[in-house]
Amino acid sequence: MTATVFPGQGSQFPGMGRDLYDADSNARIWFEHANDILGFKLTDVMFSGTESDLKRTNVTQPAIFLHSVVKAKVMGDAFRPAMVAGHSLGEFSALVAAGAMEFADGMKLVAARANAMQKACELQPSTMAAILGLEDAKVEEVCRTIPGVVVPANYNCPGQLVISGTIDAVNAACEALKAAGAKRALVLQVGGAFHSPLMEPARVELETAIAYTPIVNPRCPVYQNVDARPHTDPARIKANLIAQLTAPVRWTQTMQHMLAEGCTKVVEVGPGNVLQGLFKKVSKEVETVAG
Repeated sequence: MTATVFPGQGSQFPGMGRDLYDADSNARIWFEHANDILGFKLTDVMFSGTESDLKRTNVTQPAIFLHSVVKAKVMGDAFRPAMVAGHSLGEFSALVAAGAMEFADGMKLVAARANAMQKACELQPSTMAAILGLEDAKVEEVCRTIPGVVVPANYNCPGQLVISGTIDAVNAACEALKAAGAKRALVLQVGGAFHSPLMEPARVELETAIAYTPIVNPRCPVYQNVDARPHTDPARIKANLIAQLTAPVRWTQTMQHMLAEGCTKVVEVGPGNVLQGLFKKVSKEVETVAG
């Protein structure tokens, strides 16, 4: 069985999507449609902007979503996954590609999500850090001992977990985790503490928008971040999308469940190849390709 997966924030690069725009007339229609929905020329930033321009949250999230969904759309009949999933932001790409959500609704939600998360970041100085070479349970245990807010945010693969919280708490956790045996504890250059309780203002802001967005049964199961399980029920999909903002991304568990439930090939659709690499760390046998 083939699983199609969609990347999240961090996969952007200058010039992203330009090849699609130039080569495919249908792709150009979707790119211009996105510009109209957003009210600004996102494509100008994607095609000609600097790395710094693309790091702005209100640009990064819509850009990755647009690039990913258009790639899936131009695949046409070749896009026939048995299951889909997306890492954080990529979950929105997965839902649109799987037919659970209309493109315009997904684009509007992603733009609203990016703006809400940016506002939440500005309310409280916060950050994230990558912890390498330590078991998940040990990272969880150490985080519980640190005063303030610091929690596991992204379970990326065995031995690679990202923590999220206030700056002081994350720095203290990094020192404690290195003392506990972590090979590396690297503070990331991000805007704030994504997938932590500090995103609660964003969750509240986005809850109504998600609740009123039409979502239907997808063409195949969507493995969602909050529980790493496959879902097709629109009400459950909405609830999980809302919870995702303050809950950790359980990508390690998502990959494990997909593989256990028959996935033999993984197609990554969108910018970059990060997710292919993560799957290879879980299984040497699984075939991974770019879409």
